Amino acid sequence: MTVRVSRSSPTPLFVYNAAVMLPVVSILLPARNAADTLPACLRSIGRQTFADWECVVVDDGSTDDTGAIAAQAARHDPRVRLHATPPGGLVAALRDGLALCRGRYVARMDADDVMHRERLRLQVGALAEDPGLAGVGTHVRFFPRRQLSGGLRDYERWLNAIDTPEGVTADAFVECPLAHPTLLLHRDVLTNAGYRDVGWPEDYDLLLRLLGAGHRLGVVPRRLHGWRDGPRRLTRTHPRYDLARITECKAAFLSASFLATTDQYVLWGYGGTGRALARALATHGKHPSHVIELHPGRLGNRIRDAPVLPPEALRDLRGRPLVASVAGAAPRAEIRAFLDQLGWRETVDYLCAA
Repeated sequence: MTVRVSRSSPTPLFVYNAAVMLPVVSILLPARNAADTLPACLRSIGRQTFADWECVVVDDGSTDDTGAIAAQAARHDPRVRLHATPPGGLVAALRDGLALCRGRYVARMDADDVMHRERLRLQVGALAEDPGLAGVGTHVRFFPRRQLSGGLRDYERWLNAIDTPEGVTADAFVECPLAHPTLLLHRDVLTNAGYRDVGWPEDYDLLLRLLGAGHRLGVVPRRLHGWRDGPRRLTRTHPRYDLARITECKAAFLSASFLATTDQYVLWGYGGTGRALARALATHGKHPSHVIELHPGRLGNRIRDAPVLPPEALRDLRGRPLVASVAGAAPRAEIRAFLDQLGWRETVDYLCAA
């Protein structure tokens, strides 16, 4: 192995011979028509204090200068590898790129985002400290800040409050509890799971499959990833990220895991969130036996042929799986506190969903 030191950066640039040494981290970076943002993304990767990486850029049929920018980066730093393909979509690009990753770990990155210079060092360190972890994410900071909606600010706040593997598991059905472009995973774990295109978000699908398989996923509780918001984000433009598709995803995994051994469950909450999840669960043959509500106009009635009861009635319903489907962190915190007082165990006796 030889080392080349750039005059513009204190970070050594390692030149790898695959026959001699493989990188510790492979950065999996799909890109399509990202010429406006890819230079900043690649600069942030080049500034990493952890230098033992390769970056696999998959140019997914770009019609702008994305490929030329990546090729130029590869000429300047042989740790950058460009793989150009015809346009096949994000999942296909992820699959192609993953097959080329040689590192012990795979770090996800998006072409319109930026990394904090300490991200890889801290994530690799976290996995070394806890060998039981299959992977770790990080906290995020959305940018540009001026145009952020209230909903994104709430999501950022919720996401950055998750700081343990237990928190990841507990909130897995509220939203995707780890931002996909922040993930660093053992390569064999990610390769065995792979990426699927099943009509809902591929990142959420991956995370729920990993958790369902018993893998522990942790968090480095620092804002180590700059997550760019803008009108071109796939979450805004592609139908698989619609709220209805996300609810279908949650229902499919709830049915196959928490509700796998029963066709009935207790549903806490029948607002818009609870109604949508109940409809999606019904397509899997899962129906509420009881509905828990605070709304006085609903108490004493029947919803989906299930009696509507106040929370106090749960003392007589112990043993039935409960899904608390309410929007908002504050109401969920109140529900958790109430159920904890009853001795109900989260992820065993009940789950929160949104």
